Amino acid sequence: MKKILILFAGITVFLSCKSGQNQSSKNSSELNEIVSIMQGHYSSEIQSKEDTDYYNISLRMTPIWKEKGNYLFVEQAMFDTQDKPYRVRVYKVHQDGEKFISEIFTIKNEKDWIGKWATPESYDKLTQSDIELKEGCQVTLKRESKNKFSGATGDKTCPSELRGASFANSIVTVTKNEIVSWDQGFDKEGKQVWGATKGGYHFIKMNN
Repeated sequence: MKKILILFAGITVFLSCKSGQNQSSKNSSELNEIVSIMQGHYSSEIQSKEDTDYYNISLRMTPIWKEKGNYLFVEQAMFDTQDKPYRVRVYKVHQDGEKFISEIFTIKNEKDWIGKWATPESYDKLTQSDIELKEGCQVTLKRESKNKFSGATGDKTCPSELRGASFANSIVTVTKNEIVSWDQGFDKEGKQVWGATKGGYHFIKMNN
């Protein structure tokens, strides 16, 4: 049976300096690096053709609120029905030393914002009071090499009630042209109840 990734934590993303800390030019460069490589439109089409247990999923990450920092408006949908995304989020990432913390926010009245990527200025009307942090669901990433960041959620820190789950885990790798995200939900006994079982979804960048 095909497994759809329900949580896409990983990735995704506002990157800013840790409050009260001065960032070196190296850190600022790394922040700019991860923001640059994450934004764009992705598809898991190639993987879905190679393995029918995976769907062709559209992942679109659009930069918003540039004057406030590095935020991304994220939509995930079946590729053939991109006007009906099953996941709509705002991502924000800040730097803490050598770590990059990717936070995830839900959106009030999310249906009002679907498809606005075509006119990004529309997001100027979205305010921070319209989003709510998903506590415990942040992904901590580390830079492994140029244009490659990897990380995961905390152990059993992200609550989930989907399909009888108790918590969710995400493992994420971000490179220049691909995002690999393996999201799984587990019940209180540790049995997996949703998500891919073989490995993460491979999202290949279609454009920036």
